[in-house]
Amino acid sequence: MKSTLNKTSDVNATIVIEIEKADYQNQVDKSLNQFRQKASIPGFRQGKVPKSVVQKMYGKSVLADEINKLVSEELGNFIHENKLRILGEPVANEGEDKMLDLDKDENFTFYFDIALTPEFDLALDKKSKLTYYDVKIDDETLDKQITGYKQGLGTHEKVKSDVQATDLLKGTLTELKGGKKKKDGIVVEDAVLMPSYMKSEEIKDSFLGKKVGDEVVFDPKAAYGDNEAEVASLLQTTKEAVADLDSEFRFKIKEITRYKEAELNQELFDKVFGEGAVKNEKEFRAKLAEVMGGQFKPNADYLFLRDAKELILNKMKDVSFPDAFLKSWLENKEGRTHESVEEDYPKILEDLKFHIAKEKIVETNDIKVEREDLEAIAEQAARTQLAQYGMNNMPEDMLKGYVAEMLGKEESIRGIYDKAVENKLIEWLKETIKVTNKEVSTDEFTKLLKNEK
Repeated sequence: MKSTLNKTSDVNATIVIEIEKADYQNQVDKSLNQFRQKASIPGFRQGKVPKSVVQKMYGKSVLADEINKLVSEELGNFIHENKLRILGEPVANEGEDKMLDLDKDENFTFYFDIALTPEFDLALDKKSKLTYYDVKIDDETLDKQITGYKQGLGTHEKVKSDVQATDLLKGTLTELKGGKKKKDGIVVEDAVLMPSYMKSEEIKDSFLGKKVGDEVVFDPKAAYGDNEAEVASLLQTTKEAVADLDSEFRFKIKEITRYKEAELNQELFDKVFGEGAVKNEKEFRAKLAEVMGGQFKPNADYLFLRDAKELILNKMKDVSFPDAFLKSWLENKEGRTHESVEEDYPKILEDLKFHIAKEKIVETNDIKVEREDLEAIAEQAARTQLAQYGMNNMPEDMLKGYVAEMLGKEESIRGIYDKAVENKLIEWLKETIKVTNKEVSTDEFTKLLKNEK
């Protein structure tokens, strides 16, 4: 068997594979013999079918299968052993002058067209310039987050008087007729309501300032704007049961529960960041700014790589690619129309160029991803995700378990690895080219994100 590479240009080539009978005959005979042992053919006992009969019935298909296996294996080995950097996949060239005749021929030649990754020099150095955006968490943004913590980590407490609109009231609700308790009327012993949910401002105001033991008479339907679902919920019955309801009710207040925001003190600091992590408001604000700033890092990296892509594409503008091959491959491989490929190809080519450039940087500079890199990214992803739910002080053993679970999932490990490579690439770019760090506000950063190039 003989394989050769015929380059038709710097980025186009054909792999020619020539095989002779001696390359495949032993395996063909072995496969036919296996058919012979298993074949069940009328008139012959199993395992006793004459070889000539098996040859006649299965010889051609077995020969085709074995040649296909042999050629596929040789094609892969040839590309690997010769370190060919190809784009897409090899495409069989089946022109008329290359047709095979399995009935007559014993020696065969196969042709596979391939696209080669072009050679190029990125020439990245300190003359190249990029900006990395650092988000400054301003006092207003910090105050909003702190308010969120105070509201989210507050407590409920019982009070005796001065009902406020947002208080939760529990009491006995009694249906009235003529100002008195209606015979066989509705009575709800543990009715619950919150004045702020009422649609009628007049009825809502009638509850304000009341205390435990006070009574308020009101029309539920008027209070909730004839919303039968809300009235039914208050009366602990169905919408159908209140459809024709036309009564006033007396609500006797038995309990007033008020939500109290958490105070900005050590207790709140410990709940947010763990016991003793910060000891005063100044440290709390600084730590919070650090955490919130870190949450912007993925998007800051995205902006940096977006601009790096533009820089690299500009340096690769004169690099030739096997456009005709790639367009044809996209049409055949993905089943796309010629028109859609032509429309999308410029963007596809940009992404391909950037991908190849990144691979070249990683390979040329021997950039490697270690296990600890993956663990660090998984941990940061876990912390960021948990921080969105206000969980900034998750125990280390639980965090490690969460990280181990992430790294054990095939669907997540690929993304984590790609992010690790991305981080290494960013580090290399910061060391290699001139990078200016620019501090921006959260609003400015949001506008930069929306300004897609």
